[in-house]
Parts: sequence; C-alpha cells; structure tokens
Amino acid sequence: MNKNSIIGLVLIGVIMFGFSWYQSRQYQQQAEIQAQLDSAAYVRKLEQMAIDSVKRAQGLVDGGDVRVLTTPAYKDTSLISASQGLGEIYKIGNDKVELEFTTKGAQLYSVKINDYMTYDSSALYLIKQGGSDFGVGVYVGEQIDTRNFDFKVAEVTDSSIVMQLPFSNGGYIQQKYWLTPGSYMMQNELSFVGLDTVIPRNVSNINIDWSVTIPRLEKGYKNEKQYSKLDYYFMDEKKPEEIAKGRDESEKVVSRFKWFAFHQQFFSAIMTAEKEFASADFDVRYFNEDDPSKNLMTCSAKLRADLAGEPQNMALPFTYYLGPNDYATLKDYDLKYEKTIPLGGWMVNWFSRLVIIPCFDLLGRFISNYGIVILIMTLLIKLLISPLTIKSYKSTARMQVLKPEVDKLNEKYPNEKDAMKKQQAMMELYRKAGVSPMGGCLPMLLQMPILFAMFRFFPASIELRQQKFLWADDLSAYDSIWDFGVNIPLLGDHLSLFALLMAATMFVYSRMTSSQMSNDPNMAAMKFMSVWFMPIMMFVICNNLSSALSYYYLLSNIITMGMTWYIRKFVVTEDKVRADMMLRAKQPVKKSKWQQRLEEAQKMQEQMRKQQGRR
Repeated sequence: MNKNSIIGLVLIGVIMFGFSWYQSRQYQQQAEIQAQLDSAAYVRKLEQMAIDSVKRAQGLVDGGDVRVLTTPAYKDTSLISASQGLGEIYKIGNDKVELEFTTKGAQLYSVKINDYMTYDSSALYLIKQGGSDFGVGVYVGEQIDTRNFDFKVAEVTDSSIVMQLPFSNGGYIQQKYWLTPGSYMMQNELSFVGLDTVIPRNVSNINIDWSVTIPRLEKGYKNEKQYSKLDYYFMDEKKPEEIAKGRDESEKVVSRFKWFAFHQQFFSAIMTAEKEFASADFDVRYFNEDDPSKNLMTCSAKLRADLAGEPQNMALPFTYYLGPNDYATLKDYDLKYEKTIPLGGWMVNWFSRLVIIPCFDLLGRFISNYGIVILIMTLLIKLLISPLTIKSYKSTARMQVLKPEVDKLNEKYPNEKDAMKKQQAMMELYRKAGVSPMGGCLPMLLQMPILFAMFRFFPASIELRQQKFLWADDLSAYDSIWDFGVNIPLLGDHLSLFALLMAATMFVYSRMTSSQMSNDPNMAAMKFMSVWFMPIMMFVICNNLSSALSYYYLLSNIITMGMTWYIRKFVVTEDKVRADMMLRAKQPVKKSKWQQRLEEAQKMQEQMRKQQGRR
C-alpha cells in the first residue's frame, strides 16, 4: 500500500469519527430539548386528566361564573350509572402468569410473568399496573366506549373472571377472561347479549383500541430497543410483517389479518382474532434511554372487527399470548408466533431452525452452564464444516506453493498495458497446477450462513437471558469491564472484554493468513482490510451486542487457528502439495466450458487492443 493510500484511509477514518461525534452531540442536544417538551406536555396532560376526572366524579362543568350540576349525556340510564363508577381491581392467575383486571372498562390492568425477573432482580411485569388501555367502541343508538364504564363482576375464580355492563332493556356487554394451567395464553370472549333491539341491524362491526406501555426489562437499552418491534400476520403467509424495529413508526393495514404482537426483545403480548381483524392502525413510540419511569415503548393498535353470531348473542372470541419469546413455546401454538423471533433471511433462518436451535436445546437439557454449551456447540459446528475448511486450506496451500511463480509473472509484466498477458499467463499456470483461484473463497462463502445465523441467534435467544459466565453477568447482553461514564461515538459507554478478545484473536488469525497472500500491489488494500480494518470494525459492532455472540466468535477464532496449525503441520504440508501438483501437471487437463469461454474472451480483447494500437 503506497503513502497516498495510507493518508487517504487515515483521513477517511478521521472524517468518519468527527462526523459521528458531531452527530452524537447534535442528537443528544435534540433529545434533551424534546425530552423537556415531552415532559411539559405530559404534565399538562396529567393536569387536564385530573381535572376531567374530578368533573366526571362530581358531575360538574363550568358555565361561565356559574357551576351547574350535570350528568353524563347517555340516553340509557344504566349507562349513566355505570359511567360514574371508579372501578375495582381483581386478580387471576396460573403457574405461568398473574393478571390484574380493572372493572373500569373490563380490561387488563397488569401482567406479571412468573419464573422471570428483570435485570435488576425485581418482578417482571410485561405490563405494569395501569400500563394497558383497552376499549371497545360500538354503536348502541349512540356511540359508546367501554373504557368509560364500570362493569359489574358476575363471576370470579382463581383463573377466570366475567364482567358485565348492563343496559336498561336487560341486555348487557360481557367480557369473559380465563386461563388454563401451564399456559401463557389467555382466552377472551367479548359478547353482546340481548342487545339485538339496541344495536341497529346495519351495525356490522366494532372498534377496538388497545394501547400498551412496555417497561425496560433488560440490561442494555440499545440492544433491547434494537430487537423490539411490532408484528402482524396475514393468514397463509410464510411469516409476519414487522414494523418499528428499534425506531418510531406507524402503519395502516387495510387488509384482513389474523394477529399482531407487541414484541419486546424477549417477551410479547400477542392478540389473535378467531375470525380475523378487518383493518388496523398501528403505532409504536420509543422512550428515551433516560426516561425516569424506565419505560421502553408505547404500542397502540386501533382495530376494526366484525360482529358475528346470533342477534341475541353476538360473540367475538380472542386470545392473548402474554409470555416469553421462546421458540418451542411459540411454535406449539401453530399460529406462526415463532416467526416473530428475528432469525434472519430464509437461508440463515433455515439453518437456525434445523441445526442451531435443536442442538442448543439438546445440550441445554444436560448442561446448565450455557458458556459450556456454546463451547461444545462451536466445536460441533467446526467439526461439521471441517471438510470445507480442509478444502479451503488445500487451495490456499497450492496458491502458496505457486507464490514464487506468481511473483515472477508480476515482475515480468509490471505495466498495465500487459495486464491481459499477465492474466493469461497466470491462468495457464493455475491450469497446469490444477489450482482454482476461487478454490479458497467458495468454501468460506458456504460458511457465511453459519456466521450470520449465529449473529442473529444469540441476541434473540431467551435461554441466554441473565445466564452468567466468567465475568459476564448476562450472556444475552454486553459484558463490561470498564464503564466510561460518557458515551463515545460508535463505541458506547463501556468496554466489552469478550469483544476485545474476539478482535485480538481475529487480528492474530488475519496476520497468520495474510502472510500467504501474494505480494501483488493490488492485494495491499485487501491485506489492510483483513488485518486491521475488519478486527476494529467487528470490535465496534460487538461491543454493544450480546456477550454470547462475542464469546462464540472468540472461540471460533481460537479453534480455527488451532485447526490451521494442525492442518498445515500434518494434513496439508508443502511437500504433499508439491507432490500432488506435480502429479496433476503430468495428467491431461480438460478445460471446462467456463475456461474456454474466458480464454476466447481474452483473445478477442487482445485482438481488439492490437487493432486499436495499429490505428
């Protein structure tokens, strides 16, 4: 690499670092201003809500200087009475979840998931108390919203509750919720009983609004936000659609769909309609990292659903999954819930589902330490791809043996005008030696899906959540041996030892392999990329990702270096390679159709160049 190239790369690096620092400062300033505006708006909203609440409770409205006693403007006297109730809290549960309901709107009040804890070792609430807002809008001679009414409890047990909103004609709206033992699925039936004379015949659908505030549950805000999103699924599709992955986003869905999921990194709230939803407006908004309430995001769904059933008893069945994003658990429901787990594209996803997850689950049954599980799984994967690795090393060794001959050709044809002659001479040299220039690259390319599969699998694997290993206190999040106290652009506010060791072993391995590269000046940039740029880039990327991922790459680098030494020492020695190449050189070489076409194209280019030179 010449002096100008080095200066250029250094300048690019300085510019990128300076730009990132400037953008980070600008973002922080804007975030502080926005946080102040949001806080002020939030306070004003709370004040107005408090005023409105007092007015509703007392039935008072302002009329200039005179305060007049009024009642809510509902035609049905039973609704007037129900609108003045304040609501009561009831609890149901099973061995998996504990749910609280409020009679005000007959809706969820909180969701506590058993057997899991937050990062700070407190009880894990997927929905904190008062963090859910659910309402059904329906026309009953007038438009009403169930959130405005206090339902009466008709029946309650340890695992079920039935709440009713009565009308003056004897009919009622009923919300029935129940749990079965050993399940994260809550069943729900929304019924309109005896309201056939109240709900007009031309009313064929209802509106459902559900808004949920999901708190922060994990160690790293950036990682948790990056893997949180909203999914929705159309029947008979291979996978759900996703929006708002780590960013604020809204989307309108005008086609019928089966279910949607408020998806936190490791836990989800999924609502499914038995008859499908007719349409929806989705919206996701993320809180700032310094949010005092430690909230992650607010998800909302404005839905439209069709009324179904007999006029005397129109019922809409729904189900709610309120639990962990465990692949096997979600797959058991056979509704494509498991597709919400981000495992990558079709090829990477295929390898994860058929190889990595079964292997990981099998080892996890017998070994409690997931650091050891990752070590064994890494060894098994390396053993699986060892034939490709040996083939790649053989090709590299042959290229190393030919290196002196290649260097001679570079000296013989130093000028660019002789590039075609040099290329033809090298092709002839490779052909006689039985060497394919791409022989070392193709096996490596075939291993790329495995690397990408691991990159996707570890940050999304709930099995690694809060699992300790060595100095890491949570393999699903970053490990930190030094907290800076300030945010450094690109790097973050900490130093991950696993990421640092991974980058160091990557550097050592790159130095080992770069010594076998040709001295061709055109290869200088590639050497710089592999030895210096790639380790630094991978360190910056992995510093904020799952420590299990950095640990896996570290193990993979160490095992690869060991395999490289062993193969060079005992399997693919220089003497064996020379003997094999000499034997190949004596045998007649049959040109492939690709080689024939390449040589013909090279001859045509050479003839055209000569003709242009004569002119």
